[in-house]
Order: sequence, then C-alpha cells, then structure tokens
Amino acid sequence: MYVTDEHALSAPATDSEAVVRELRDRSEIIDALYRFGLGQDLKDEELFASSFAVDAELDFRPAAAKWGGKPPLLAGRDTIVTTILGMFTGRVDTTHQVTNPRIAVDGDTARLTALVEAQHLLTIDHGTSALLKNPYDVDLIRDGERWVLRHIRIDNAWYTGDPAAIFAG
Repeated sequence: MYVTDEHALSAPATDSEAVVRELRDRSEIIDALYRFGLGQDLKDEELFASSFAVDAELDFRPAAAKWGGKPPLLAGRDTIVTTILGMFTGRVDTTHQVTNPRIAVDGDTARLTALVEAQHLLTIDHGTSALLKNPYDVDLIRDGERWVLRHIRIDNAWYTGDPAAIFAG
C-alpha cells in the first residue's frame, strides 16, 4: 500500500544519466501533489486540474469514515475538479502542507506515499474549522515531461475540529 523501500533511488550511483533522469522524475512526481494542494488553496481550476490524469479517481472515503462522512468515489478529472472546487470556492479557505514523500518509479508509472496536513476554515467563520493529518497513497502516470495523479486514496491519521461542517457543503 505505502512506499516502504529502504532507499530513495533505484538507479545505480555509477550511472549518472539514470540518476539525473530519476531525480527529475521524482521532482515531477512530488510536483503533481503540490499542484493538487496549491490548486485547492488558490481555487485555481487550471492548476488543480493539471495534477490529474483524465481518468483519475479520488477516494476520500477512508478519511471521511473517521468522522462518519460518506462521500462518493470521485472518478474523472473534470468531476474531481468541479466537485472539490465547487464545494470549497467562496465557502472554505484551505491550506495544504505536503511532507514525508516516498516515491517508487517503475517506467511510466509511479507510486507516492506522503503525509498531507490540510487546514479547512469556513470563509465566513474561521472559528469553524477542521485540521486533518492524512496519509496519501497515490498512483501516478507519466504525461509527457510531467507526472499526473491517477488514483489517490486519502486516509486520516487524526483530526481536530469539525470536519462534518466543512465537508457537508
């Protein structure tokens, strides 16, 4: 499920071209998750959409189950973007911090494990909030020179506040 390799790079240290290629891939892979978070925070539809494959799936059900939420599995880039930005724009202010990325690259596919701390505040009342610490399990595919998220499974390690109030919209 999560990336638990005992090393960061798979390319032999003696093959400098392979190392550079893998480091570039790793940079682009984590950038896909950065675009995901910042796109939400800025309510930037183009940036947010750029993080997803056309046939992406986003599964927030494991996280939401921790507080009794029952969201649907979101399938398709357009559905994910319109659903999430539609729920938050003008209603919820967010900030996302990505930490502890672990990456495994296999040709044109990759796996990413990361922790994402997401702060959500109702725009009209910052006293109503939810702070979530979520482990992400992500499958990615190469899209030209960049990488995009294909399947995102979001679990929840802990939360404070009232996630039901934030995600009810």
